[in-house]
Amino acid sequence: MKRKSIAVILAAVLTLSLMGCGAKQEAAQPAAEETTETAEEAPAAEAPAADASADGNTLTVWCWDPAFNIYAMEQAAEVYKEKNPDFVLNVVETPWADIQTKLTTAATSSDLSSLPDIMLLQDNAFQKNVISYPDAFTDISSSGIAFDQFGAAKLAYSTVGGKNYGVPFDNGAVISCVRTDVLEKAGYTVDDFTDITWSRYIEIGKDVLAKTGTPMLSMQAGETDLIMMMLQSAGGSLFDAEGNPTIVNNAVLAEVMSVYQELIKSGVLIEVNDWDQYIGTLTNSTVAGTINGCWILASIQTAADQSGKWAITNMPKLETVDGATNYSNNGGSSWVVTSNCKNVELATDFLGSTFAGSVKFYETILPSSGALATYLPAADSSVYAEPQVFFNDQAIYSLITEFAGKVPSNNTGVYYYEARDAVATALTNVVNGADIASELQAAEDTVKFQMGQ
Repeated sequence: MKRKSIAVILAAVLTLSLMGCGAKQEAAQPAAEETTETAEEAPAAEAPAADASADGNTLTVWCWDPAFNIYAMEQAAEVYKEKNPDFVLNVVETPWADIQTKLTTAATSSDLSSLPDIMLLQDNAFQKNVISYPDAFTDISSSGIAFDQFGAAKLAYSTVGGKNYGVPFDNGAVISCVRTDVLEKAGYTVDDFTDITWSRYIEIGKDVLAKTGTPMLSMQAGETDLIMMMLQSAGGSLFDAEGNPTIVNNAVLAEVMSVYQELIKSGVLIEVNDWDQYIGTLTNSTVAGTINGCWILASIQTAADQSGKWAITNMPKLETVDGATNYSNNGGSSWVVTSNCKNVELATDFLGSTFAGSVKFYETILPSSGALATYLPAADSSVYAEPQVFFNDQAIYSLITEFAGKVPSNNTGVYYYEARDAVATALTNVVNGADIASELQAAEDTVKFQMGQ
């Protein structure tokens, strides 16, 4: 296929494909724990039970979303058949909620025989599951898979106790998207938003608002997505390495809350009531940009009349935090080999030869699924380097893959979602004028109570 044709296809399909990476389920539940690859949940009873394959050259996989994860798995099988012609892959469509339920049921009953050879786990739930149900997973650290070919932050999600339990898949790297036509009216370009600090972002945002009447950002009220993105960009977490909450006396988190408070106070960021309204602010030109996981590109591109009026760059960084970066992550998933797998060598060779070893594979799935790799060598692919008309002819795919390799790691642990919810309550109160320190104390007290401490 000619490169020009590929570029046309890439632009056309991203609206549908990247939804598998975040936007599909985000429409119903936008919190990061429901991110990218959770397609709108299918009825739980539809997926038949299927345990690990006994055949020596067959693997059974559980994952969700036919247009994204399932498609990628099926294409991986075709690529792998070039090496192993007799290979057979049995993919069972299983919604994420069902995977979590089936895993929990199997592990708590001490009967893991119902699990498949390979299954997909959301990154933010990965460590919780491995820590809670260690007997259900296979340590694949010594499998020969090239784990160093993935960004450190992405790899950290599937690494527990220094051991590798998963193979990273889709990309949730954070991007800052801006409307170039709005910025031009205020005398700015996307370059003015590249490698900047949050204070500079707010300064420019106030100027853009004054000159055009358009805020830079919108967020759903009561959600912590931006808080968590800012926190991770500076290497911050809600837990320490031992899983203890670090909400109180967390200087990075306090700074993040302060920045968010200033974004609201200045008018640079407006809050809306729900996810549909958030997407509406992007497609109806209410705001001049957004900061989110790269899967947000699908929603942006639904506004066909805005083609050529958008560009992407990295996010602002916290200037008061040593080691802070302009990079973060929001969403993603990884493949895991279960302890019920009858042929671990086949499973790891399959994953290592495709998701962790083949640029050709990622070039194959990108045009039809928009599945952006966290496999770093893919960034040098000629397909990833294709300019995208909708985004001012930027090579957005290679740029996003580059961003993914620069994201700092963070700790999630078992009580990650409980901590997010507690911080969300604190954020709402802070926006309404409450004291940051007091709210963070209340949030940590809540998490400790839930942990039984």
